[in-house]
Amino acid sequence: MDTATTPPGAPPLTFRDATEDDVPALVALIESAYRGDSSRTGWTTEADLLQGQRTDEDGVRAIVTAPAARLLAVERAGELIACCQLEHRGEAAYFGMFAVRPGLQGGGLGKVVIAEAERVARGAWGVGEMHMTVISLREDLIAWYERRGYRRTGRLTPFPYGDERFGIPLRDDLAFELLVKEIGDGLPQS
Repeated sequence: MDTATTPPGAPPLTFRDATEDDVPALVALIESAYRGDSSRTGWTTEADLLQGQRTDEDGVRAIVTAPAARLLAVERAGELIACCQLEHRGEAAYFGMFAVRPGLQGGGLGKVVIAEAERVARGAWGVGEMHMTVISLREDLIAWYERRGYRRTGRLTPFPYGDERFGIPLRDDLAFELLVKEIGDGLPQS
């Protein structure tokens, strides 16, 4: 149990694979962490870069049901407080759809979730790297990932302008940068 994320006397965190029944709550959590006024409570907001939705039920359901993916739900006392996507992509795992309830951000919960995601990816798929993409303008967020061992690659992918499933851009210079971290020897762990 990590005392930085579990107040004294509070129940410990529980990590589990999300199910289709979790989809509405997961969408609400992800939206609250990135879009709209509720996201401004935390520091992961994209509200100054994008309006509209971050994801939808179809997108989350596709991850939950994909054979080479899983969506980790993080709960405390049965209450959903964080989540992240893991997808097996050959020699690497992809980390995405990471959300922590805005009022709980900044207390160390994100560090615990990402460490558990890395452990799960190594153990389940024997991968040696974790990959993620982050909007390249998100310097504070990228710096947070760098402090966790991720490195910028300089490889950019254009933002999907015109596809409102990913939001309505407020700028014309958005792109995703690939971040990579070595997470192990690539051997499955028992």
